[in-house]
Amino acid sequence: MIFKNVDRVGWDPSIQTYLNDGGYEQLKTALGMDPKAITEEVKKSGLRGRGGAGFPTGVKWTFIPPNNTKPVYLICNADESEPGTFKDRYILHQDPHQLIEGMVITCFAVGAKVAYIYIREEFPEAAIILEKAIAEAKEKNFVGNNVLGSGFDVEIYVHRGAAAYICGEETGLIESLEGKRAYPRIKPPYFPAALGLYMCPTIVNNVESLCHVKHIVQMGGDEYAKLGVARNTGTRILCVSGDVKNPGYFEVEVGKVTMRELIYDMCGGPKDGREIKAVIPGGSSSKILRTDEKFKLKNPDGSDREITFWDIPMDFDSLAACGSMAGSGGVIVIDDSRKISWVLNNINAFYAHESCGQCTPCREGSTWMRKISDRLVAGLATPMDIDTLESVAYQIDGRTICAFGEASSWPVEAIIAKFRDELIADTRVENALDPANPEAAAQRRFLETV
Repeated sequence: MIFKNVDRVGWDPSIQTYLNDGGYEQLKTALGMDPKAITEEVKKSGLRGRGGAGFPTGVKWTFIPPNNTKPVYLICNADESEPGTFKDRYILHQDPHQLIEGMVITCFAVGAKVAYIYIREEFPEAAIILEKAIAEAKEKNFVGNNVLGSGFDVEIYVHRGAAAYICGEETGLIESLEGKRAYPRIKPPYFPAALGLYMCPTIVNNVESLCHVKHIVQMGGDEYAKLGVARNTGTRILCVSGDVKNPGYFEVEVGKVTMRELIYDMCGGPKDGREIKAVIPGGSSSKILRTDEKFKLKNPDGSDREITFWDIPMDFDSLAACGSMAGSGGVIVIDDSRKISWVLNNINAFYAHESCGQCTPCREGSTWMRKISDRLVAGLATPMDIDTLESVAYQIDGRTICAFGEASSWPVEAIIAKFRDELIADTRVENALDPANPEAAAQRRFLETV
């Protein structure tokens, strides 16, 4: 569906190729519908946002105040900065008109006459491709004034970000788009659907989410909802990276593929001579899961059933019930060749670098966690450092304006909870306290104060 044209033989991102394949036919259909009817179809489809939170897309659209007199804006979040996630860039590079068609339909449905594609700086070629595609669409009157003679006007602009993870958060993105530092806004009152871009109602959707809109118009909400499973409908793209033979991207029906089928059948399993010991299922901010864990899920009749890690269905609700989340679909596989302390430090280094600095718990805590895990991988940590690291993580969790705090603390909480023994095995009390080791001076001074 969404990846139909990605890596397709003979396909190119030009508008003529797209039109030859039936492109923009759904836009013509949508322009003949009542805008509210389109929103109702998206609600009936059960589509949940593919950017990370999994919030119902059609419901989000209804949050625009009914008595609104201000301009309405649509923002396509193409920042795609979650480590482990690399799906949206393929849509932007190879099928930009699918996104543009989905955006124009969405604009018509929500009453937006201006839309922005906020794209991260590391996608320079994608920005050029999008600019060209928008120009092609305007030439054919799919974008611009009086679209296809419908009386509906819409303009789409590409806005390049400055390579900041925090701009993936919708209110931080809006602040950046307004030319300000990307400090996320406090919610409430600044929910984008009411007080978004320029304090006007704004809908922010992910690239993949907006592409689904045209397919919902084509299929109808009820028919689309037959794909996937209850409350987890449609298809979604999973990006698999790390320690598997065949990493890549896979479009699957939500909930119809298990962890085993994804990793073994689609990705070829672990590398030769290795065993998989853990998976981060939804991008680096999601909690790690061990392969030897067992979980309890609810049956349709309300009873419980026990499943193994390998039986986890890859959907929003099942992964949440297992203590993690589906997130942005970035599945990171870790085999037994990796030291978990290295994994932890790698994640901590990323979040310490990317914190916007607005909230003290996040600004100071993420750096503190990185410093502790730096000591851990250097062989200068003590078992007490693991307890300190866990304490810092819990003091960040739930104490910040946006979800970045949780994004930095959840991986730490989960890794310590599930791999404490392995982390402690990497501590070296004798190194940390060795008077002849100058690198341990700060650690020794700290220990002397407690």
